[in-house]
Amino acid sequence: MSFLLRIILALLLYFGVQYYFLKKSSLIFNRVFPSVSTKKFKWLKITGLILFNMFPLSIIFIWGYYLITGDRSLTPPEGVLIDYLIIYPFWFFFTIVLQVVIFYFLSDLLKLILFPLYKKIKTKWKNFEAKVLLFILLLFIVYVPVRIIYDLSAINLNEITYQKSSLNKELDDFQIALISDVQVDRYTNGERLNDFIDMVNATDADLILIAGDIITSTPRYIETAAKSLGKLKANYGVYACIGDHDNWAYRGDSKRSVFEVTSALEKYNIPMIDNETKTIDINGAEIAITFLTNTYVERISDSLLDSLTNGGSEYDLKILLTHQPRKYLIDKAVKKDYDFYFAGHTHGGQITLFFPFFNLSPTLIETNFVRGDFWIDDMLMVVTPGLGLSLAPIRYNSTPEVTVINVKSK
Repeated sequence: MSFLLRIILALLLYFGVQYYFLKKSSLIFNRVFPSVSTKKFKWLKITGLILFNMFPLSIIFIWGYYLITGDRSLTPPEGVLIDYLIIYPFWFFFTIVLQVVIFYFLSDLLKLILFPLYKKIKTKWKNFEAKVLLFILLLFIVYVPVRIIYDLSAINLNEITYQKSSLNKELDDFQIALISDVQVDRYTNGERLNDFIDMVNATDADLILIAGDIITSTPRYIETAAKSLGKLKANYGVYACIGDHDNWAYRGDSKRSVFEVTSALEKYNIPMIDNETKTIDINGAEIAITFLTNTYVERISDSLLDSLTNGGSEYDLKILLTHQPRKYLIDKAVKKDYDFYFAGHTHGGQITLFFPFFNLSPTLIETNFVRGDFWIDDMLMVVTPGLGLSLAPIRYNSTPEVTVINVKSK
C-alpha cells in the first residue's frame, strides 16, 4: 500500500470517527431531552469542529508541503498560547472521542447480536441505551482531562524483587534502577524532568540503566537532557543504550544525532553503549550487561547478536539492555541464560483506552509487552513506561514510572 493511500485512509477514518461520534451523541441527546432542539447548537458544533481540526489540518499541510518541495524548514508554530488554545484542547477532545466511541460501537454491536430481542423492545431499548451512553459520555468528559493532567504530573515507583539461587553474597540486596524514554523536549523539561531525576536518586540504586530515547527530536534539548541525567547518582555508574529518538536530533542524519547525544552524555560520565557487552565488578562479583542497539533506524544483524550474547556462564548476573521489547531478542536472551531483559520504548501505552475486560493501546499493534514485569522461564523481563511523550503531548492511563529491581538471594 502506497504512503499516499495510507494517508487518505487514515484521514477517512479520522473524519469518519468524528462524524460517528457527533451523530450518535446528537441522537442520544435528542432521546434523553426530546424537548430541546439541537439545531440551536449547530453553530457551536461547527465552530468547535473548526477549532478542533485546526491542529491536525496544519500538520497535514506541513507534511504535504514537505512531500512536494522536500523543504523541512516549515514547522508547526510553538508557544504557550498555541499549546493551551490549540494543541492540548485537540488532544483532550480527541481522547474523549476515541474513548467514548468504543462504547458507542459496542452498543451498536450489541444491537446487531441481539437484533430479535431489540426489535421486540425497540423503544425501551433506545431509551435505556441513550441514558447509559449519556452517562458514559459525561463520565469521560470529566475523567479524561483529570487523568491526562494526573499522568502529566505524577510519577510511580515500581519495585520488583528478583531472587536467584546461589547468588554471590556481594549481590544480595543489590539494587538496579531502570528508566527509559526520558525524551527531553519542550513538554518534558524543567520541574517535570527534575522530579523524575529526584525520584530515581531517592531509590539510592547501586546501578542505573537507561533504555534509550534521551531526547524526542531536534538538537535543542541534547545538552539539557545530558545535564539533567548527569545529576543521577549510583554507586556503580549510570549507563545507557541507544533508542529510536536518539537518531532523530537531525532528521536524515542519524549518525550525527547519535554522536552528539553520546558525546553530551559522556561529559557527565554516562556512557551510551552501542552493541557491546560491559562487565562491572562488584567486590569480586561480576555483572555482564549486553547493550543492544535495535531501533527503527538500525536493526542488529543475526551474526552480531550471536556474537554479543555468546558465552558468559561465569558471570554472577547477566543483563540484556535494549530499547525495544522485540520477541526474537527476548527469545535469544532466554536461550542464552540471561537473568534480565530490560527495555522501554512503549511509554506504557501512552494513550490507553478503557475497554471491557481489556485495555486498548496503539502499542499493542507492535508488542504485547506494553508495561510491567514478565517472567519468561527463569528470566525477568521489565518494560518500563518512562517519562516522555511521543507524537501526542499527553499521557492517558499511562503514568510515568521509575522501576527498581531488588536482587535477593533465594
